[in-house]
Amino acid sequence: MEEEKQKIIEFLEGKTGKTKFYFTDFCKIFPDMKQREVKKILTALVQEGKVMYWSSGSTTMYGLAGVGKQAAEED
Repeated sequence: MEEEKQKIIEFLEGKTGKTKFYFTDFCKIFPDMKQREVKKILTALVQEGKVMYWSSGSTTMYGLAGVGKQAAEED
């Protein structure tokens, strides 16, 4: 799972101008993996504090912790 976690971190760090991504964006990184497995990887990264979870109530997004407009509100 560490290799998959690293791929997600690299994906997030490699994107400029956009700080939050939909769950489906991460599923595209691992096309051969079931969505449930991708969700487990993202959940592990959230628990480690490397990735943050953001929800508007109807939309769920993920981004690097400490990056983006909400970063000031995280502390």
